[in-house]
Amino acid sequence: MENRRVRVRFAPSPTGPLHMGGVRTALYNYLFAKKHGGDFLLRIEDTDQTRFVPGAEDYVVDALKWCGMTIDEGASVGGDNGPYRQSERKPMYRKYAEMLLESGHAYYAFDTPEELTEMRERLKAAGMAAPQYNAVTRSGMKNSLTLSAEEVEKRLAADDKYIVRVKMPRNEEVKFQDIIRGWVSVNTNNLDDKVLFKSDGMPTYHLANVVDDYLMNISHVIRGEEWLPSAPLHVLLYRFFGWADVMPQFAHLPLILRPDGNGKLSKRDGDRLGFPVFPTNWKNPETGEQSSGYRERGYYPGAFNNMLAFLGWNPGTTQELFNMEELIQTFSLERVGKAGAKFDFDKTNWFNQQYLRMHNGDDLAAQLKPYLEAENLEAEQEYIAQVCDLMKERATFVQDILKEGRYFFEAPTSYDEKTIKKKWKEQTPAIITELSVLLKELPSFDAESIGACFKSFLEAKELGFGAVMPGFRVSVTGLGAGASMNDIAALLGKEEVLRRIEVALNTIKK
Repeated sequence: MENRRVRVRFAPSPTGPLHMGGVRTALYNYLFAKKHGGDFLLRIEDTDQTRFVPGAEDYVVDALKWCGMTIDEGASVGGDNGPYRQSERKPMYRKYAEMLLESGHAYYAFDTPEELTEMRERLKAAGMAAPQYNAVTRSGMKNSLTLSAEEVEKRLAADDKYIVRVKMPRNEEVKFQDIIRGWVSVNTNNLDDKVLFKSDGMPTYHLANVVDDYLMNISHVIRGEEWLPSAPLHVLLYRFFGWADVMPQFAHLPLILRPDGNGKLSKRDGDRLGFPVFPTNWKNPETGEQSSGYRERGYYPGAFNNMLAFLGWNPGTTQELFNMEELIQTFSLERVGKAGAKFDFDKTNWFNQQYLRMHNGDDLAAQLKPYLEAENLEAEQEYIAQVCDLMKERATFVQDILKEGRYFFEAPTSYDEKTIKKKWKEQTPAIITELSVLLKELPSFDAESIGACFKSFLEAKELGFGAVMPGFRVSVTGLGAGASMNDIAALLGKEEVLRRIEVALNTIKK
């Protein structure tokens, strides 16, 4: 096992969009594989055709691509261990179900739905809270353990409906070591005889995922905490098949919790509290329901990954910002916690802010251009880059630069009412007029010169900052707050600043 090549798989079901928990599972698998020079596989687990949703597989591939996770093998790229959709692997599973039947580790069960319901009701009436089909109850049911061999053959020949169940041993401790949780031990008396194979020729998740992991040489199974109760069965299946020596190592990830810590984060929580829980937009083709994603909200993939990585893992240092390569180098399953991780939407925005600030003005200008074009706003590339450099410290998303700094691209047509009400005094027009005269005389209209002019004007007139700046700002930008007015004015240019002041003085009435 020590020299075994690391091979991991992300194995979603194509039943809808990737929830944040699913993307985190993919990310942790990806980081672990890349750190150890291994392979990241995408397998589509579509054994339950009743829950199949058209477009869901394409969505998964698109979402992983946006996140920057390259698939080494999988349904979308091929590979030597395919096919990578379980529905296309259907013919091979029967053979493995028959192996378990022949070795006595599984059996045919012919019980009808009505008989199963009757059994559960009977056990409930007898005081059993959670009735199960198990080592005790199977003796009173219609299966190949209670029926004669002749009766079983007769039923199979007649194409009677059946399922194949695992024959769970009685009173045995199943132990395995989980990389995150340490030793896990479960007594088989607490486990039921799970269905492994259905009469329609399709395996259940339990059989298919163990067989596929074996055939695809999966070395580590990194998946959500919700699969922990199934792990003892999977460990037993490896033993029953005689594959115990190549059984993958398990790591069950903690839940992602609501911001208040009460329960698992859901789509409903995101809708209710106003944040996305999917990486990209999803429209359900069956219901038409639309769900918003991080990509369309304007988040950077790197910021999304950075946020996601910290939902359960910590690097053991104070470093918070990691690009993908740094995450790969630093990540370890040993530093993933057992406790659920609370989702913090404000922290998500903080990560995006930091990533935005890492971009220079030219990069941001290219990102902002589509937003400007959508509103028929035009400017030179160099000018847009200067605006971005000035505004990026105040933005969370690149579109915020336009939202908060529209005045850089068009003159204001309205003026902040609160500022006018509180700061636009009777003497303000005269003060702003005098200031504009001095600004007009400046030989150099750069930020430093504007600042010096403003300061000397305050001193000469013995005026406080609050008596002049709000009026100056609202005249030029239409707003009551923002970036440095020296920088804003310098960027807009003398002619535009003076023109806007003149318009404001003729427009603002108190």
